[in-house]
Order: sequence, then C-alpha cells, then structure tokens
Amino acid sequence: MDGRDNRGRRRPFRGRNSERSDRPSGHGRKHGDKPNFDKKSVPQERPNWTAPVQSTEPLPELKCIRCGLPITDPHSALSEKQTGEPVHFDCVMAEIQKHENLEAGDVLSYIGGGRFGIVNFNNGKNGDKNFTIKKILEWEDKEKRAQWRDIIADHYSIT
Repeated sequence: MDGRDNRGRRRPFRGRNSERSDRPSGHGRKHGDKPNFDKKSVPQERPNWTAPVQSTEPLPELKCIRCGLPITDPHSALSEKQTGEPVHFDCVMAEIQKHENLEAGDVLSYIGGGRFGIVNFNNGKNGDKNFTIKKILEWEDKEKRAQWRDIIADHYSIT
C-alpha cells in the first residue's frame, strides 16, 4: 500500500498496534482491560410494564338522526351541527349537495377536521393534481367534541 485511501488522499501512517492520541481515553484498550464507565451510564432498574385493561363494555349502538338507520361504522360518522348527535357521512354529503350549487369541474370533498370543501379541478378530471378549493364548509365545531365520540375513543384508546 502506498499510504493513500480509496479516494487517493494521503493518510497518516500509524503502526498496527500504535496507540492513537486523537481518540478519547478508553478506545485504545487492550484485551482484558475494563471499560471506564461513569456512574451515570450504569443501567438502572426499571419497573415492569403492565398492560392496561381494555374495556369489556360493548360499543354504543348509534343511529343517524337524519335517516334513522343504524351507524355500523362509527369512525366515519360525523356530528350534527346543532345537536352533536351522530350522522352518516353520506347523509351529510347529501345535505350539503342539496344546498350548494356545483358548477362544471366542481366536486364536493371532505378535507378533514369536520370540514368539507367545494374543490374545482382545472381540467375537469378528479385525479388531476391541479385544483383549487373554492369554498370551505365547516360542519363540525373544532372546539366541542361530541360525547358519543368520547365513549368510542375510550373504548379503543386505553393507554
């Protein structure tokens, strides 16, 4: 070897067993030497983890106050604006579409956080990435969380 690394740079010569002075103490130990640990780095005893107890109560049976049918997927349900009672997602979409006039290229879309938006796709294609949100419709109040949502969340979120 000519003393160069794989990129052609010179590297300083150090003998095979030479002690490197630029390393912190403890790295040039010989076989059988004990490491120098601070007292802070010694492992501490940790308490054993016990799993939380999951609720055995069944989920409440929810009914849509718009159509009267049972809500089979409570995760996709929304809260009614005035009362906070559960409503099917599709019932909310139908209600909004009755009151909003959609133009060519407009689509009613859920944009998250209890909000819907009237989205206009410039080329008229729903899969197009070039779009603008023309109007935001607040459906659920961000500040108030419905009681039926708390019951469902407590059933799944146990930690």
